[in-house]
Amino acid sequence: MPTCGVVYVHSTPLAVCQHVEWAIARVLTAPVTLHWTAQPVDPGMRRSECGWTGRPGTGAELAAALRQWPMIRFEVTEEPSPGMDGERFMHVPGRGLFRGTIGASGDIQIGEDRLRAIMASARAPEALSHALDKALGTAWDAELEPYRYAGDGAPVTLLTRVG
Repeated sequence: MPTCGVVYVHSTPLAVCQHVEWAIARVLTAPVTLHWTAQPVDPGMRRSECGWTGRPGTGAELAAALRQWPMIRFEVTEEPSPGMDGERFMHVPGRGLFRGTIGASGDIQIGEDRLRAIMASARAPEALSHALDKALGTAWDAELEPYRYAGDGAPVTLLTRVG
């Protein structure tokens, strides 16, 4: 069963735009041409987004392909599909890549075993709060939020994985 998702490239240098398109094209095995616009939060940078369809796991492949350029801020989402959880990947320069499981509503979900491990290792309320923030990707969300708002109303390209 195919699934779908979105790639948000929140900021990338102009010189890397073509490389981003090639990386996405390699994963989707189809030509990709994105519509790049200026990123007002980060002058001199560009932003783009595209919807995609493909087999489950394509989101992880896209995130792995894009993290080759550590200066890019991006998010990749993959919708849940029959028998598979959804995923969200967020990358911020200097912070690295975050991966979270997402439910049908798009919220990050933390499994029971992981919650139990967090509760068992937290020695104080502040430690519990910090561990939960880390598990939810709060720092990544906080850094990406201004870039998300800057993209409101931007054009979206739809892509389909071949094969």
